[in-house]
Amino acid sequence: MHAPYASKPENTRGRLVAEEESSFRSPFQRDRDRIIHASAFRRLKHKTQVFVEHEGDNYRTRLTHTIEVAQVGRTIAGALGLNQELTEAVALAHDLGHTPFGHTGEDALHALMEPYGGFDHNAQAIRIVTALERHYAEFDGLNLTWETLEAIAKHNGPVVGELPYTLADYNARHDLELHTYASAEAQVAALADDVAYNNHDLHDGLRAGLFTDADIEQLPIIGPCYAQVDALYSGLDPNRRRHEALRRVFGVMVGDVIDTARAALAKTGVQSVEAVRALDHPVVQFSRPIWADLKEIRAFLFTRMYRAPTVMVKRTEVGKVVEALFPYYLQKPLQMPDRWHAEIQAADGETALARIVSDYIAGMTDRFALQEHQRLIKGLEVSK
Repeated sequence: MHAPYASKPENTRGRLVAEEESSFRSPFQRDRDRIIHASAFRRLKHKTQVFVEHEGDNYRTRLTHTIEVAQVGRTIAGALGLNQELTEAVALAHDLGHTPFGHTGEDALHALMEPYGGFDHNAQAIRIVTALERHYAEFDGLNLTWETLEAIAKHNGPVVGELPYTLADYNARHDLELHTYASAEAQVAALADDVAYNNHDLHDGLRAGLFTDADIEQLPIIGPCYAQVDALYSGLDPNRRRHEALRRVFGVMVGDVIDTARAALAKTGVQSVEAVRALDHPVVQFSRPIWADLKEIRAFLFTRMYRAPTVMVKRTEVGKVVEALFPYYLQKPLQMPDRWHAEIQAADGETALARIVSDYIAGMTDRFALQEHQRLIKGLEVSK
Protein backbone atom coordinates (compact mmCIF):
# COMPACT_ATOMS: atom_id res chain seq x y z
CA MET A 1 0.00 0.00 0.00
CA HIS A 2 1.51 3.29 -1.09
CA ALA A 3 1.57 6.36 1.13
CA PRO A 4 -0.37 9.44 -0.07
CA TYR A 5 2.89 11.20 -0.99
CA ALA A 6 4.16 8.31 -3.12
CA SER A 7 4.39 8.44 -6.91
CA LYS A 8 1.44 6.48 -8.31
CA PRO A 9 2.02 4.72 -11.64
CA GLU A 10 -1.62 5.25 -12.60
CA ASN A 11 -1.05 9.01 -12.32
CA THR A 12 2.08 9.13 -14.47
CA ARG A 13 2.49 12.14 -16.74
CA GLY A 14 3.37 9.66 -19.46
CA ARG A 15 6.11 9.40 -22.06
CA LEU A 16 7.33 11.86 -24.67
CA VAL A 17 6.30 9.38 -27.38
CA ALA A 18 2.91 7.87 -26.56
CA GLU A 19 2.91 4.08 -26.23
CA GLU A 20 0.37 1.47 -25.33
CA GLU A 21 1.24 0.45 -21.79
CA SER A 22 1.92 -3.12 -20.71
CA SER A 23 -0.93 -5.23 -19.42
CA PHE A 24 1.29 -6.90 -16.80
CA ARG A 25 3.87 -4.26 -15.81
CA SER A 26 3.34 -0.80 -14.37
CA PRO A 27 4.92 2.12 -16.26
CA PHE A 28 7.70 2.36 -13.65
CA GLN A 29 8.39 -1.37 -13.82
CA ARG A 30 8.70 -1.02 -17.57
CA ASP A 31 11.14 1.87 -17.12
CA ARG A 32 13.23 -0.23 -14.74
CA ASP A 33 13.33 -3.13 -17.18
CA ARG A 34 14.31 -0.93 -20.12
CA ILE A 35 17.19 0.48 -18.09
CA ILE A 36 18.41 -3.01 -17.16
CA HIS A 37 18.37 -4.03 -20.84
CA ALA A 38 20.19 -0.90 -22.01
CA SER A 39 23.68 -1.20 -23.49
CA ALA A 40 24.93 1.54 -21.18
CA PHE A 41 23.80 -0.46 -18.15
CA ARG A 42 25.80 -3.51 -19.24
CA ARG A 43 28.90 -1.39 -19.73
CA LEU A 44 28.85 -0.40 -16.06
CA LYS A 45 30.31 -3.84 -15.36
CA HIS A 46 33.66 -2.64 -16.66
CA LYS A 47 33.68 0.93 -15.35
CA THR A 48 35.57 2.20 -12.31
CA GLN A 49 34.00 2.87 -8.95
CA VAL A 50 37.24 3.77 -7.10
CA PHE A 51 39.74 1.19 -8.34
CA VAL A 52 40.24 0.76 -12.08
CA GLU A 53 38.22 -2.25 -13.16
CA HIS A 54 41.11 -4.60 -13.94
CA GLU A 55 42.96 -4.00 -10.64
CA GLY A 56 41.07 -6.74 -8.79
CA ASP A 57 38.00 -8.92 -9.13
CA ASN A 58 36.71 -8.25 -5.63
CA TYR A 59 36.51 -4.44 -5.77
CA ARG A 60 33.24 -2.72 -6.57
CA THR A 61 32.69 -1.70 -10.15
CA ARG A 62 30.18 0.92 -11.23
CA LEU A 63 27.69 -1.92 -11.86
CA THR A 64 28.00 -3.61 -8.48
CA HIS A 65 27.75 -0.20 -6.84
CA THR A 66 24.57 0.48 -8.83
CA ILE A 67 23.02 -2.83 -7.77
CA GLU A 68 23.78 -2.03 -4.12
CA VAL A 69 22.19 1.42 -4.49
CA ALA A 70 19.07 -0.19 -5.97
CA GLN A 71 18.85 -2.67 -3.08
CA VAL A 72 19.18 0.07 -0.47
CA GLY A 73 16.70 2.24 -2.33
CA ARG A 74 14.06 -0.48 -2.44
CA THR A 75 14.47 -1.12 1.27
CA ILE A 76 14.06 2.55 2.24
CA ALA A 77 11.23 3.14 -0.23
CA GLY A 78 9.34 0.13 1.07
CA ALA A 79 9.69 1.28 4.68
CA LEU A 80 8.38 4.75 3.77
CA GLY A 81 5.45 3.54 1.67
CA LEU A 82 6.96 4.89 -1.54
CA ASN A 83 6.96 3.36 -5.00
CA GLN A 84 9.77 0.83 -5.00
CA GLU A 85 9.79 0.33 -8.77
CA LEU A 86 10.35 4.03 -9.48
CA THR A 87 13.04 4.20 -6.79
CA GLU A 88 14.76 1.17 -8.26
CA ALA A 89 14.60 2.56 -11.81
CA VAL A 90 16.26 5.80 -10.72
CA ALA A 91 18.91 3.93 -8.73
CA LEU A 92 19.73 1.70 -11.68
CA ALA A 93 20.03 4.69 -14.04
CA HIS A 94 21.76 7.20 -11.78
CA ASP A 95 25.33 6.39 -12.91
CA LEU A 96 24.71 5.53 -16.58
CA GLY A 97 26.46 8.74 -17.63
CA HIS A 98 29.76 8.00 -15.93
CA THR A 99 32.88 7.96 -18.06
CA PRO A 100 35.55 5.27 -17.92
CA PHE A 101 37.83 5.63 -14.88
CA GLY A 102 35.16 7.14 -12.62
CA HIS A 103 35.49 10.74 -11.47
CA THR A 104 39.04 10.90 -12.84
CA GLY A 105 37.72 10.29 -16.34
CA GLU A 106 34.89 12.74 -15.79
CA ASP A 107 37.26 15.48 -14.60
CA ALA A 108 39.48 14.96 -17.64
CA LEU A 109 36.58 14.94 -20.08
CA HIS A 110 35.00 18.01 -18.49
CA ALA A 111 38.24 19.95 -18.87
CA LEU A 112 38.55 18.89 -22.50
CA MET A 113 34.90 19.80 -23.16
CA GLU A 114 35.10 23.18 -21.42
CA PRO A 115 35.15 25.09 -24.76
CA TYR A 116 32.18 23.05 -26.00
CA GLY A 117 29.79 23.17 -23.04
CA GLY A 118 31.54 20.95 -20.49
CA PHE A 119 30.63 17.47 -19.31
CA ASP A 120 28.42 16.35 -16.42
CA HIS A 121 27.70 12.68 -15.74
CA ASN A 122 24.22 13.31 -14.33
CA ALA A 123 23.20 15.22 -17.46
CA GLN A 124 24.88 12.56 -19.61
CA ALA A 125 22.63 9.94 -18.04
CA ILE A 126 19.64 11.87 -19.39
CA ARG A 127 21.28 12.03 -22.81
CA ILE A 128 21.80 8.27 -22.78
CA VAL A 129 18.22 7.38 -21.87
CA THR A 130 16.67 9.98 -24.20
CA ALA A 131 18.96 9.85 -27.24
CA LEU A 132 22.02 7.60 -27.29
CA GLU A 133 20.34 4.23 -26.71
CA ARG A 134 19.13 3.49 -30.24
CA HIS A 135 17.36 0.16 -30.31
CA TYR A 136 13.65 0.89 -30.58
CA ALA A 137 11.81 1.34 -33.88
CA GLU A 138 9.73 4.39 -32.92
CA PHE A 139 12.11 6.54 -30.87
CA ASP A 140 15.69 7.18 -29.78
CA GLY A 141 16.49 6.53 -26.13
CA LEU A 142 14.29 4.47 -23.83
CA ASN A 143 11.20 6.71 -23.85
CA LEU A 144 10.96 6.59 -20.06
CA THR A 145 8.12 8.14 -18.10
CA TRP A 146 8.29 11.79 -17.07
CA GLU A 147 8.63 10.75 -13.42
CA THR A 148 11.70 8.59 -14.06
CA LEU A 149 13.36 11.23 -16.20
CA GLU A 150 12.64 13.93 -13.63
CA ALA A 151 14.13 11.76 -10.91
CA ILE A 152 17.30 10.99 -12.88
CA ALA A 153 17.79 14.67 -13.70
CA LYS A 154 17.31 16.09 -10.21
CA HIS A 155 17.67 13.31 -7.64
CA ASN A 156 20.38 15.44 -6.03
CA GLY A 157 18.06 18.45 -5.83
CA PRO A 158 16.82 21.25 -8.11
CA VAL A 159 18.98 22.03 -11.12
CA VAL A 160 19.34 25.78 -11.33
CA GLY A 161 21.58 28.24 -13.15
CA GLU A 162 23.06 27.46 -16.53
CA LEU A 163 22.04 23.95 -17.54
CA PRO A 164 24.45 21.42 -19.00
CA TYR A 165 23.74 21.36 -22.74
CA THR A 166 22.86 17.67 -22.61
CA LEU A 167 20.10 18.41 -20.11
CA ALA A 168 18.98 21.71 -21.64
CA ASP A 169 18.48 20.08 -25.03
CA TYR A 170 16.02 17.51 -23.72
CA ASN A 171 14.34 19.81 -21.23
CA ALA A 172 13.46 22.22 -24.04
CA ARG A 173 11.36 19.45 -25.59
CA HIS A 174 10.01 17.85 -22.42
CA ASP A 175 9.90 20.14 -19.38
CA LEU A 176 11.17 18.27 -16.33
CA GLU A 177 10.50 21.23 -13.99
CA LEU A 178 14.14 21.34 -13.00
CA HIS A 179 13.65 24.21 -10.52
CA THR A 180 11.78 22.05 -7.98
CA TYR A 181 12.76 19.13 -5.80
CA ALA A 182 11.97 15.74 -7.26
CA SER A 183 9.72 13.04 -5.85
CA ALA A 184 10.51 11.36 -2.56
CA GLU A 185 11.46 8.27 -4.58
CA ALA A 186 14.20 10.26 -6.33
CA GLN A 187 15.40 11.60 -3.00
CA VAL A 188 15.59 8.05 -1.64
CA ALA A 189 17.74 7.01 -4.60
CA ALA A 190 20.14 9.87 -3.86
CA LEU A 191 20.50 8.90 -0.19
CA ALA A 192 20.81 5.22 -1.12
CA ASP A 193 23.81 6.20 -3.23
CA ASP A 194 25.42 7.83 -0.17
CA VAL A 195 24.68 4.80 2.01
CA ALA A 196 26.11 2.37 -0.54
CA TYR A 197 29.40 4.12 -1.26
CA ASN A 198 30.07 5.11 2.35
CA ASN A 199 29.80 1.44 3.24
CA HIS A 200 31.48 -0.30 0.32
CA ASP A 201 34.38 2.13 0.08
CA LEU A 202 35.32 1.07 3.60
CA HIS A 203 35.25 -2.57 2.48
CA ASP A 204 37.33 -1.89 -0.62
CA GLY A 205 39.85 0.35 1.15
CA LEU A 206 40.43 -2.35 3.77
CA ARG A 207 40.82 -5.03 1.11
CA ALA A 208 43.33 -2.86 -0.74
CA GLY A 209 45.38 -2.36 2.43
CA LEU A 210 45.01 1.42 2.35
CA PHE A 211 44.01 1.40 6.03
CA THR A 212 43.31 -1.14 8.76
CA ASP A 213 40.39 -2.13 10.96
CA ALA A 214 42.18 -0.42 13.85
CA ASP A 215 42.29 2.81 11.83
CA ILE A 216 38.57 2.94 11.15
CA GLU A 217 37.66 1.84 14.68
CA GLN A 218 38.66 5.37 15.70
CA LEU A 219 35.84 6.82 13.56
CA PRO A 220 32.26 7.60 14.68
CA ILE A 221 29.55 5.04 13.91
CA ILE A 222 32.20 2.49 12.90
CA GLY A 223 33.98 2.17 16.27
CA PRO A 224 30.77 1.45 18.21
CA CYS A 225 29.77 -1.17 15.62
CA TYR A 226 33.08 -3.01 16.06
CA ALA A 227 32.56 -2.81 19.84
CA GLN A 228 29.10 -4.36 19.50
CA VAL A 229 30.53 -7.26 17.53
CA ASP A 230 33.33 -7.81 20.04
CA ALA A 231 30.81 -7.85 22.88
CA LEU A 232 28.71 -10.50 21.10
CA TYR A 233 31.43 -12.73 19.65
CA SER A 234 34.70 -13.60 21.35
CA GLY A 235 37.69 -14.47 19.17
CA LEU A 236 35.86 -14.02 15.89
CA ASP A 237 37.84 -14.54 12.69
CA PRO A 238 39.09 -11.08 11.51
CA ASN A 239 37.23 -11.19 8.20
CA ARG A 240 33.96 -12.20 9.87
CA ARG A 241 34.50 -9.56 12.53
CA ARG A 242 34.96 -6.92 9.85
CA HIS A 243 31.87 -8.02 7.95
CA GLU A 244 29.71 -8.10 11.06
CA ALA A 245 30.86 -4.60 12.04
CA LEU A 246 30.41 -3.02 8.63
CA ARG A 247 26.99 -4.52 8.07
CA ARG A 248 25.97 -2.82 11.30
CA VAL A 249 27.35 0.46 9.96
CA PHE A 250 25.16 -0.12 6.93
CA GLY A 251 22.16 -0.70 9.18
CA VAL A 252 22.81 2.47 11.17
CA MET A 253 22.77 4.58 8.01
CA VAL A 254 19.65 2.97 6.53
CA GLY A 255 17.77 3.13 9.83
CA ASP A 256 18.69 6.78 10.29
CA VAL A 257 17.42 7.74 6.81
CA ILE A 258 14.12 5.92 7.41
CA ASP A 259 13.55 7.46 10.83
CA THR A 260 14.55 10.96 9.72
CA ALA A 261 12.42 10.82 6.57
CA ARG A 262 9.38 9.54 8.46
CA ALA A 263 9.65 12.43 10.89
CA ALA A 264 10.12 14.96 8.07
CA LEU A 265 7.18 13.64 6.09
CA ALA A 266 4.96 13.72 9.18
CA LYS A 267 6.09 17.24 10.05
CA THR A 268 5.37 18.64 6.58
CA GLY A 269 2.03 16.86 6.35
CA VAL A 270 2.42 16.36 2.60
CA GLN A 271 -0.38 14.32 1.06
CA SER A 272 0.76 14.07 -2.55
CA VAL A 273 3.87 13.82 -4.68
CA GLU A 274 3.16 17.31 -5.97
CA ALA A 275 3.26 18.60 -2.41
CA VAL A 276 6.69 16.97 -1.98
CA ARG A 277 7.92 18.75 -5.11
CA ALA A 278 6.55 22.08 -3.86
CA LEU A 279 8.59 22.03 -0.65
CA ASP A 280 11.69 24.20 -0.35
CA HIS A 281 13.75 21.37 1.16
CA PRO A 282 14.18 17.63 0.74
CA VAL A 283 12.21 15.25 2.94
CA VAL A 284 14.65 12.34 2.70
CA GLN A 285 17.86 13.10 4.58
CA PHE A 286 20.24 11.84 7.24
CA SER A 287 19.77 13.23 10.73
CA ARG A 288 22.15 16.04 11.64
CA PRO A 289 24.23 13.92 14.08
CA ILE A 290 24.65 11.08 11.59
CA TRP A 291 25.43 13.52 8.78
CA ALA A 292 28.16 15.08 10.92
CA ASP A 293 29.59 11.63 11.61
CA LEU A 294 29.49 10.73 7.92
CA LYS A 295 31.37 13.90 7.04
CA GLU A 296 34.16 12.73 9.34
CA ILE A 297 34.16 9.30 7.70
CA ARG A 298 34.21 10.87 4.25
CA ALA A 299 37.15 13.10 5.22
CA PHE A 300 39.03 9.97 6.33
CA LEU A 301 38.24 8.17 3.07
CA PHE A 302 39.24 11.19 1.02
CA THR A 303 42.68 11.33 2.60
CA ARG A 304 43.38 7.64 3.05
CA MET A 305 41.68 6.21 -0.03
CA TYR A 306 40.65 8.64 -2.78
CA ARG A 307 43.95 10.55 -2.49
CA ALA A 308 46.17 7.65 -1.44
CA PRO A 309 49.51 7.71 -3.33
CA THR A 310 48.87 4.44 -5.16
CA VAL A 311 45.40 5.58 -6.20
CA MET A 312 46.71 8.95 -7.35
CA VAL A 313 49.37 7.32 -9.53
CA LYS A 314 46.68 5.30 -11.29
CA ARG A 315 44.41 8.36 -11.55
CA THR A 316 47.16 10.30 -13.31
CA GLU A 317 47.81 7.40 -15.67
CA VAL A 318 44.19 6.89 -16.71
CA GLY A 319 43.50 10.61 -16.90
CA LYS A 320 46.15 10.81 -19.60
CA VAL A 321 44.33 8.13 -21.56
CA VAL A 322 41.21 10.31 -21.86
CA GLU A 323 43.35 13.39 -22.52
CA ALA A 324 45.00 11.60 -25.44
CA LEU A 325 41.90 9.97 -26.95
CA PHE A 326 39.79 13.13 -27.13
CA PRO A 327 42.04 15.22 -29.43
CA TYR A 328 42.83 12.11 -31.49
CA TYR A 329 39.16 11.47 -32.29
CA LEU A 330 38.51 15.19 -32.76
CA GLN A 331 41.18 15.20 -35.49
CA LYS A 332 40.27 11.77 -36.89
CA PRO A 333 36.58 11.23 -36.10
CA LEU A 334 36.14 8.55 -38.75
CA GLN A 335 38.33 6.31 -36.60
CA MET A 336 35.20 5.96 -34.49
CA PRO A 337 32.96 2.96 -35.37
CA ASP A 338 30.83 3.06 -38.52
CA ARG A 339 27.58 3.65 -36.64
CA TRP A 340 28.84 7.10 -35.62
CA HIS A 341 29.82 8.19 -39.16
CA ALA A 342 26.47 9.56 -40.32
CA GLU A 343 26.26 11.73 -37.22
CA ILE A 344 29.87 12.87 -37.67
CA GLN A 345 29.26 13.85 -41.29
CA ALA A 346 26.13 15.77 -40.31
CA ALA A 347 27.94 17.66 -37.52
CA ASP A 348 27.76 21.42 -38.00
CA GLY A 349 31.04 22.78 -36.70
CA GLU A 350 33.65 21.81 -34.12
CA THR A 351 31.34 22.05 -31.11
CA ALA A 352 28.91 19.53 -32.57
CA LEU A 353 31.79 17.22 -33.46
CA ALA A 354 33.35 17.55 -29.99
CA ARG A 355 30.05 16.59 -28.41
CA ILE A 356 29.87 13.45 -30.54
CA VAL A 357 33.42 12.55 -29.51
CA SER A 358 32.46 13.20 -25.87
CA ASP A 359 29.47 10.86 -26.16
CA TYR A 360 31.69 8.15 -27.61
CA ILE A 361 34.45 8.42 -25.02
CA ALA A 362 32.00 8.72 -22.11
CA GLY A 363 30.42 5.45 -23.16
CA MET A 364 33.70 3.52 -23.14
CA THR A 365 34.51 0.97 -20.48
CA ASP A 366 37.84 1.17 -18.66
CA ARG A 367 39.39 -1.68 -20.58
CA PHE A 368 38.11 -0.54 -23.99
CA ALA A 369 39.53 2.94 -23.40
CA LEU A 370 42.87 1.38 -22.44
CA GLN A 371 42.77 -0.88 -25.51
CA GLU A 372 41.96 1.99 -27.86
CA HIS A 373 44.71 4.12 -26.31
CA GLN A 374 47.17 1.27 -26.82
CA ARG A 375 46.03 0.70 -30.41
CA LEU A 376 45.66 4.29 -31.61
CA ILE A 377 48.08 6.33 -29.52
CA LYS A 378 50.82 4.11 -28.14
CA GLY A 379 50.77 1.94 -31.27
CA LEU A 380 51.23 5.05 -33.40
CA GLU A 381 54.16 6.18 -31.25
CA VAL A 382 55.85 2.79 -31.58
CA SER A 383 55.39 2.74 -35.37
CA LYS A 384 57.20 6.08 -35.65
